[in-house]
Amino acid sequence: MEGNFEDLKVMVIDDSKTIRRTAETLLKKVGCDVVTATDGFDALAKIADTRPNIIFVDIMMPRLDGYQTCALIKNNSEFKNTPVIMLSSKDGLFDKAKGRIVGSDEYLTKPFSKSELLGAIQTHVGEIQ
Repeated sequence: MEGNFEDLKVMVIDDSKTIRRTAETLLKKVGCDVVTATDGFDALAKIADTRPNIIFVDIMMPRLDGYQTCALIKNNSEFKNTPVIMLSSKDGLFDKAKGRIVGSDEYLTKPFSKSELLGAIQTHVGEIQ
């Protein structure tokens, strides 16, 4: 499922350095321009500058969790149509429902595979050229 991901701006928000690096490596290999953030506050400061095409956000983070971060992104008229994919090690029905309530477009359970990551991009952004 190697699409054309050249020039696609992807933001990965996770307090785990391992998850950020893994996602960044996978995404850069297929041509994405990747921006990372360590938590919701860090991400919100970068979103306006980088204008990502899609955002992956971890749920369990300090200070501003993924649900709050997603809600703030989706409540901003400029970014409400930007796809937000929740990332979590929790895979319960309640967790997924809460993600939908705050506006997430999809929910990936960690550990995620390369095909799940690229599949989410393909589904929500497609090939942007």
